[in-house]
Amino acid sequence: MRLKLRSISFAALLCMPLAAAAGAGDCRPGAIERLRASAPEGFAVYQAIKDKKFFLGWISCGEAQLGLPTAVHESVHYITAELDAFPLVHGGQLKRPHEVSAFFAPQLIAGKFKANEFVTTYLRPGSASSATDFLYLLDELNAYTHDLNTAVNLSRSPGVDHGDEVDHRDGLAALMAFTALYAERAEQSEPATWRGLLEPRVARTVSELWGRAETVMASSCGIANFGTEDKSLIHQFCQSGPQASLRKILGRAPVCPTACLKSTPVAALEGKPRVDMTPTGSLRGNSARRF
Repeated sequence: MRLKLRSISFAALLCMPLAAAAGAGDCRPGAIERLRASAPEGFAVYQAIKDKKFFLGWISCGEAQLGLPTAVHESVHYITAELDAFPLVHGGQLKRPHEVSAFFAPQLIAGKFKANEFVTTYLRPGSASSATDFLYLLDELNAYTHDLNTAVNLSRSPGVDHGDEVDHRDGLAALMAFTALYAERAEQSEPATWRGLLEPRVARTVSELWGRAETVMASSCGIANFGTEDKSLIHQFCQSGPQASLRKILGRAPVCPTACLKSTPVAALEGKPRVDMTPTGSLRGNSARRF
């Protein structure tokens, strides 16, 4: 689930006849071509998903990036559920380690974060499965990695203005913070989960997902105003406690994206149109589970 406002419901869009959509100025063919030309990893997700209508349903013609990062994000969830595997940025996949569903509930770390939409959605009971099941926290980490990677690539393509006050970096920053502080609590006070996180298959999964998240996060740091809550979240997972716990799982020192913490010059923010990226939510069913 990606936090986002929708100007038209997904169900309504799928029910819209293609001829009528075309008559109204359907942007979807052009959006897919933009994805193919500028964001190859995102286009690979479009190619991989069997239900193309699902992907197309998340495209939003009124947005600067046409809703493509969201379409990729939600389709990654769809593919993950179908394959029972995480499709990885830059190719490959990892089978989901279902044993992590027995770990302590991620909702127990919610108090470590100031209230925001990400905490409410992903760590508070009653919204996303990630609040009670670490497997789905990893699912969101992977989906937001694809999401931000697509947004970064699109922002650098000719003729695309990513807009002012977009929150592309916030989602991945939040899920990286949640994962890191989950690991820290596990080491400090959840011995069964901590042993489980150090098991080779689980550690490899976390390492693969975290490494790709690191790379994508770092690639976004030079883009002006690409987040609003990202800095505070990055500060949290760059603290010594979470970094030390992650190091034991990854087998290496985690990378703090310090370039993302630098202030953005005011001049770099001028002249950019505003785009509505206010968080809400989305639904992807897998045995009626919400991601």
